[in-house]
Parts: sequence; structure tokens; C-alpha cells
Amino acid sequence: MTTQNFDYIILGAGSAGCVLANRLSADSDTQVCLLEAGPEDKTPMIKIPGAFAYFMFKNKYSWGFDAEPVAEFRHGAPVHSPRGKTLGGSSAVNGMVYIRGHESDYDAWQDQGNQGWDYQSLLPYFKKSETNARGGDDYHGDSGPLYVSDPVNGYALNDAFIAAGQQAGLPLSKDFNNTASFEGVGYYQFTIKDGERCGVSRAYLKPVRQRKNLTVHCEARIKRIIVEDKRAVAVDYEQNGLIHRIQANKEIIVSSGTFGSPQILMLSGIGDQDELSQHGIDSVHHLPGVGKNLQEHVDAAVLQYNRKKDGFTATLGGLLKLTPDTFKYLINKTGKHANSITQSGGFMRSSDEIKVPNLQIHFVPLMFDDCGRDLKLMGKHGYSCHVCLLRPKSRGTVSLHSADHNADPKIEFNFLEHPDDQKQLVDGVRKARNILAQDALAAHSGEEYHPGVTAQSDADILQKSKERLGLLYHPVGTCKMGSDALAVVDDQLKVHGLDALRIVDASIMPTLISGNTNAPTIAIAEKAADMILANAAS
Repeated sequence: MTTQNFDYIILGAGSAGCVLANRLSADSDTQVCLLEAGPEDKTPMIKIPGAFAYFMFKNKYSWGFDAEPVAEFRHGAPVHSPRGKTLGGSSAVNGMVYIRGHESDYDAWQDQGNQGWDYQSLLPYFKKSETNARGGDDYHGDSGPLYVSDPVNGYALNDAFIAAGQQAGLPLSKDFNNTASFEGVGYYQFTIKDGERCGVSRAYLKPVRQRKNLTVHCEARIKRIIVEDKRAVAVDYEQNGLIHRIQANKEIIVSSGTFGSPQILMLSGIGDQDELSQHGIDSVHHLPGVGKNLQEHVDAAVLQYNRKKDGFTATLGGLLKLTPDTFKYLINKTGKHANSITQSGGFMRSSDEIKVPNLQIHFVPLMFDDCGRDLKLMGKHGYSCHVCLLRPKSRGTVSLHSADHNADPKIEFNFLEHPDDQKQLVDGVRKARNILAQDALAAHSGEEYHPGVTAQSDADILQKSKERLGLLYHPVGTCKMGSDALAVVDDQLKVHGLDALRIVDASIMPTLISGNTNAPTIAIAEKAADMILANAAS
């Protein structure tokens, strides 16, 4: 077994890990090692914004996780739960939507005792990370590594949907990341630059990859963290069939995501000692909250036939229609391939009693379900309005299938366990139907494919929603920040009861934010980097 020493060891080169690698290695006297279980991000498919659905079929660059099957959901088929598995993590394979959530999400974190995690404290880190194509202002940055841009509309259906949303009573929003215009419909912004994806690998890692004090190892699967006298001191990882050990002089930082981070802790003997004993793992540190508090944006869809047939279909004819766009992209990085297909959507409230929008909608100019893996469905001419519940009350878990570090984690979402989640999702489907029924979409509107016109009662809508239940790929919470019995880290992101071990990724979120989670994860890492550097200087 070989052994090396570094000041900081970062486990996971995703949306948090790449940020940390950049910021911590800025000091040339600091030795940083970044470990990534996936391969290098060399495939050209990562660069092409319109090709993100490709990764739902290629597990080389995506963890092909499936949640535990539940009989009432998707007819007993497991809910697919993909995560990025390459440099850049999920920012290399996601839909690139740039959303921060509502300011009340972060204020709620501080209200739970997490000092310095309110919205006003995080806003400087959102701005620090961003260069917005519109320029800087009170809400946006103009000199950060992450490029954020507006889409170039490729489908008339998007304009029709936004007009329909306004006809249904929603305001037009020109910036969902300005809290004053959070509620409404409009176009999203995306992490796209010059027609190519701008994930964290491109934005943060590649510009500093040549630093002599930064070591990056890909295809390095974490086996365990070594803890001695309640201090994290080393990491064992497997690469090319060999086990390597590296030692940390200062800190080990776990940035392996909401599924991976708790799995690594448990494999290292950090977690609920009774659960660990079931897998023959000796308890190093009893921490019962590890893997608990899992939250995800559960999704229901309204699918409708398109009479004008002017959207996208996954058929030979549909692909041939894209031929001009393919040449545009090859020549100058323009056309439909230079954009995400999930361009329009918005935020709305399920009822007037709700003060902050609790539903997010994504409109897609094709029939879309099951992470885009239902090719037969996508062969039909239609469009989709996906409704997700932003702040679910139901909680799930991530646990172990076995003590084998190569095994997938056990994911149990417990979707819709809370009755309030059921009601709000059903109300959301009704509101989505109302938008699709407006005059602005009349020329396109064909028969409703799903839930179908016969599903009118709350019970029927709920049942049909369960049959195509999906998610938005926004898992959080399994190493929650706080001071309660299930908290795993404190507000400095240090693991409770252990020294030299932090967790920095979406798993530390105590509650889900109201929107896509990539931008907040990057801001968390920016803030954590300042914390780590301040700690080293003290």
C-alpha cells in the first residue's frame, strides 16, 4: 500500500469538490488532493447542452442509482436516481438550469440555529461564483468562474406556454433569482457559455488543473476514512484494483453528494452503530443522523398531445428535422443543440394560503418521463408540464446494502408519505392543467395523455401521478447541518464529535431549497472554502 501526504483531501470532484479544489489550492504552499470515482470528463457529449439526456443511458459518466421499489409508484418499478460520475459531478450531466431558490429557504436554515447561513450571508457567495451574461447587479455577479446565460428559444411552444401561464394569472418573471420576481412564469437561465456547458469542471477545475500543488486522481473509489482518537487522519481508496492510502495534515473534506457522502461515512464506521453492526462494520463514532433526512423534489407530469407537431420527437423524423441545427452547432455552436430543452417554466403557489411558491414547473416541448428513458413515449407528438413539490414534508433515508465500498447505496425516498405533500402535488397538477388549457396553447392543444381526462377527483389524480411519479434530481439533507439529534455537521460544516472532518455538498442542507440545487451547492462550497482557509489561518 502506497502512502502520500496532503494538507487537504477532497472526496468527490462534483459541484462542491471542484470549487474547493480551486479555492484551497490558490495558496501554492498548500497541498491539495482531489479524488473522483468517475473517469475524466473527456467525452464531447458533456460539452453539448442539448445532449444531456445522453447520460441517462450511459452509466460511465453517471451513477445509475435506482431507489428501492415501491409497489404504488411506477407500477413497482424503481425510481431512477442518476448522479454525475465524472469531473464536475452532476454539473457535467444535469439540465444546466441556474436557480438559487427563495431567500426564505436560507433564512429558515439560520432560524434552525445555523448562524451565517441566511440569505444575505449567502448572497455574496452566489455573486462571487457567477458571471451573468446580463451583467452584475444587486443579485448577480459579473466576474465569477461560473458563466450564466439566457437561452436562445428554439421552440415556439415555449412562448405559447409562458403566455398561457400569464393568462392563467401568473406574472411574467424576467429573473427568478431576483427574490422580488420569484413567483411567475418565464425563461430560466443556464450554465452555458458560447454554446457549451459551463459546469464546475470547466469553470473551476480546468483553469487551475496545472497547479503543482493540486493532485487529481480519477477512477478512485473511496473505501473508507481512517479515524484515530476522534480525528480523521487518512483515506483509503481503490484505483486500478489497488488500495492506496493518503494522509491529511489538516482536513478531510467529504464532497460526494447526498447519496455518496453518507455512504462513505457509514463505510468508515461513522453513523448509527446499530445499523452499522448489521453489516459487520465496527462503530468508530456513533452519529445516528447519517443518512437520515433525505429530501427530493418529487415530480408529477401532465402530458398532452400536440396537434401542430412542432415540438421534438425521439423518432427518425424528429432527428432528421434537427439536421440544420446539427450543422449550425458543428459550425458555430448555435442552434437547438446549444441550448437546454427545458427552457421555460416558473414558480407558483398551490393555494392562496401559501405565501411563498411551493411548486416549480418545467415545460418541455416533448413527451418526457422517467428521466427521458421512455423512448416510446418521446416518439409521440406532444409536450409536458412537470410539477414538482418544492418543500416536501416527507423524509427518506440513505443506508447501506452491504459493507462493500463498490456497492450502490440503499435509497428510500418515502415520497408522499405526508398527507400535505399529496394535497399540494394534486393541487399542482390541477394548476398545470389550467395553464395548458389557456387560449395561448389552443392551437397546439390535443387530448391529454396523462393523467388523462377521466382522472378528475383528487384520489384519481394522485393515483395517476403515482403511476408516473418522478423526481427532479435534487436530493439533499442526508448529512444535515444543525445541532439537533439528527444533525451530522455544525454550522462550520464540521462533523459533530470528530476533528479534521467536514462535509461540503448538498447533503448538509437541513431542508430543501425552492428550486434547482446546483447553484446553492456551489455557493455552499464557496462559503466553506472561506471557512476552511480562515480556520487554517487562526
